[in-house]
Amino acid sequence: MPGQPVVEIGPGLGALTGHLIDAAGSITAVEIDRDLAARLRERYTPTQLNLVEGDALELDWPALAASLGAGLRIVGNLPYNVSTPLLFALLPIAGQVRDQHFMLQREVVERMAASPGGKDYGRLSVMLQFRYRIDRLFNVAPGSFHPVPKVQSSIVRMIPLPADQVPAVTLKAFGEVVTAAFGQRRKTLRNALARLLTEAQIRAAGVDPGVRGETVDVAGFVRLARVFESEQAPSPG
Repeated sequence: MPGQPVVEIGPGLGALTGHLIDAAGSITAVEIDRDLAARLRERYTPTQLNLVEGDALELDWPALAASLGAGLRIVGNLPYNVSTPLLFALLPIAGQVRDQHFMLQREVVERMAASPGGKDYGRLSVMLQFRYRIDRLFNVAPGSFHPVPKVQSSIVRMIPLPADQVPAVTLKAFGEVVTAAFGQRRKTLRNALARLLTEAQIRAAGVDPGVRGETVDVAGFVRLARVFESEQAPSPG
């Protein structure tokens, strides 16, 4: 780990920060709270801690990743109220990331790792599994915190798929199809995707137009996105 670029999201009082610095030598951290950021600057030198004061949701993650280099290791106890948009914000830099370890609300981790057909399987599951291998590691008891929260927590590991395993379709096209498919979960794909694909095009992707999005695996959504993307491509000449 020494010398590897590490980014901590939301270091807070620095309970984890010191351990990360001990292991890596120096890290980058993103903290939105000015008072907490000031305390971290008092505790660690600029050589130990490159502190980015701001909102992780508004951060230019591609620029930060470019400045730190490939093989990023991202960690954090993500604020539960913004965990989903943060996970989506990190998707564009997956190719520059070695791994991500987060503590999240247990229900969010269950959704991230869910399989097709279950109630937890949805847009979050598909979008993240499109780009990462998701491993639920272990739960964290509420009594581990003070004050004791009313929710259960879990640790999740996210490892980006190797470049040769990343489906050949743009994240934009994939995201449009998946978002439409789960926009109204009770709708069949025939209706949910009507704005994007015809019934014939859905069938051409090898997917039954009469099923709901929650039954379609990631590979099926990739095929749908490829058809959608091909239809958006400008005609030659």
